[in-house]
Amino acid sequence: MTAHLRRSTVALSLATAALLALGACSSSAEIEEEARTDAAGASGTAISVDTSPEQDRIHSTVDPEAVALLPAGAFDDGVLRVSVTQGAVPLAFYADDNTTVIGSETDLATVFADALGLQVEFVVNDWSNWPLSVQSGDVDAVISNVTVTEERKQLYDFATYRSDVLGWLVQADSGLSISSAPDIAGLTVGVSSGTNQEQILLAWNQENVDAGLAPVTIDYYQSYNDAVLALQSGRLDAYVGPNPTAAYSAATSPQDFAVAGTTSGGWPATADIAVTTVKGNGYAQAFQAAIQHTIEDGTYAQVLARWGLSAEAVDSSQLNPPGLGS
Repeated sequence: MTAHLRRSTVALSLATAALLALGACSSSAEIEEEARTDAAGASGTAISVDTSPEQDRIHSTVDPEAVALLPAGAFDDGVLRVSVTQGAVPLAFYADDNTTVIGSETDLATVFADALGLQVEFVVNDWSNWPLSVQSGDVDAVISNVTVTEERKQLYDFATYRSDVLGWLVQADSGLSISSAPDIAGLTVGVSSGTNQEQILLAWNQENVDAGLAPVTIDYYQSYNDAVLALQSGRLDAYVGPNPTAAYSAATSPQDFAVAGTTSGGWPATADIAVTTVKGNGYAQAFQAAIQHTIEDGTYAQVLARWGLSAEAVDSSQLNPPGLGS
């Protein structure tokens, strides 16, 4: 059962400027090179996160050109209903009241809605329910870490807003830098089974074995918290998973963790995270323009920076780019 939440606002108090502020990348090689640079030069200063429900989100301004792209008669009530999946920190999770949903995805949805001249209402869905939610019209769009794939493009239109990036979380004092298969030879690496990152880890391990390097010892964790405990205790050398979660751990606890590098979620190709709408309804074009407006006015970068996700920034929003499986 979905829960409709009234529009709320969110903000972070920063103890410092953006951590892990990697530039926008257009290729897997660029993502990995900038990750190495950041791993070597990060300040190690923590960001402080306000998880209370009484928050003020960053806001953008109305973009008349984006508004003009909305189909005639759309959003007569002035409300944009967005599906989010709570529980994945820092993407979307409940505030201290266990009711108000906050996070980087909700912040981005807010500035996109601002550009379209709309108020935003968040509808909390299980991940498995977002396709039905948007197809049924219960929500207008999904802003919930959805990767563009060729299969999904048969049913949905996409306007990209983040790079799909995996992060290699390590102990802060490990000295590790991970950008390619040889960097993990002989290490014990944690991963969640049945995921894209598992497939990449297995492929890298095979590369090492074929090259005569030491194999990787792979440990499986379904709980991120369990993997973090294993990393802290020294049972793991690294954990590979979605970069937003790894970056958040490193940004809030730099004394304990660091991101040793990032890898494209579509390795060896790049992959994109996008606003997802029903195919052919005309919303994606308006979202693309709205996202571009927030990139140009700086609010997009501000949102990513305060959640430690600047590594996933894009230079521009793309409409229905080539997806995974192409």
